[in-house]
Amino acid sequence: MQATCEAHPNIALVKYWGVRDPERALPFNSSLSVTLDRFRTRTTVRFDPSLKADRVVLNGTEAGPGPRDGVVRFLDRVRSTARVNAFADVDSDNNFPTATGLASSASGFAALAGAASAAAGLALSDRELSRLARFGSGSAARSVFGGFVEWRAGTRADGSDCYAVPLYPARHWPSLVDLVVLVEGAPVKAMRSSEAMQWTVRSSPQYARRQAELPARLAKIRRAIGARDPDRLFPLVMEECDSFREVCETTVPSLDYLTPTSRAVLAGVRELNRKAGRPVAAYTHDAGAHVHVFTLDRHLGRVRSRLAGIPGVERTLTVRPGPDLLFAPPRPGPGGRGRARSSGSR
Repeated sequence: MQATCEAHPNIALVKYWGVRDPERALPFNSSLSVTLDRFRTRTTVRFDPSLKADRVVLNGTEAGPGPRDGVVRFLDRVRSTARVNAFADVDSDNNFPTATGLASSASGFAALAGAASAAAGLALSDRELSRLARFGSGSAARSVFGGFVEWRAGTRADGSDCYAVPLYPARHWPSLVDLVVLVEGAPVKAMRSSEAMQWTVRSSPQYARRQAELPARLAKIRRAIGARDPDRLFPLVMEECDSFREVCETTVPSLDYLTPTSRAVLAGVRELNRKAGRPVAAYTHDAGAHVHVFTLDRHLGRVRSRLAGIPGVERTLTVRPGPDLLFAPPRPGPGGRGRARSSGSR
């Protein structure tokens, strides 16, 4: 009753921020993201009848009450589904900063969904894994898949039509690069995004307008990715990021995730585009201070040079669209390989 799973974080090009049904983890809007290579969470789950309580180790340290409680609630859901009564030993580690806006919860709960369900003997399809993962973290529903992914909000009250689907594989746009700009002194979030976003839903005067705009923006971004068209995609990505940041900052009390260095990076990207006379890069960020800057291979040198020179930029990392969930050893059953099963299981 043990399994190991590896998942990669994703960065949303169209954000979800707010849920219409917290009990079922159903978002107000659909979202679209890119799963990233290089960064990963690796999680091992072992159900053991001799354990007296769940044991959760995150990055080599026993988890505190908040993070531990989230993992235990998730394990309870898996235990209930699989009719397993044993407590679990969970060991999870990231090779990138945790709780600073790099989607560690997305890769963390996607990996936990894979490892816990496999250890409990559940043979879940990729779609079922995506549905399960969202109960830990909404964005984890997208990290089940590699490449470009859409999480469909659905309309059914029971959430059965709320899951992520792969749009394009990681190899779809070989020249697209995500330059991850790590800023010095990026604070660890004091409040989980799942709680913060509900404050936005209740209090931001801009939230309703944003929701009205999102379906058309998502459709445009989906088409631009399909056409591999940076001239259309990059301005839309920045427009979406600015809209997300506006509702955060107009939340009461305000949610300001950026540092002065973060804002200087955004300004640097705008300057690059202005001087080039066309979009050569696009910024986006999640609920944290680090910034993702998308560009193409042919522009990477000048973009990196411009941003690395900003005071407070700790380093820049080049990442690209990444892979599906990975199981080690492979899942048993027909087609159970190291990678998440494809096509027939979606």
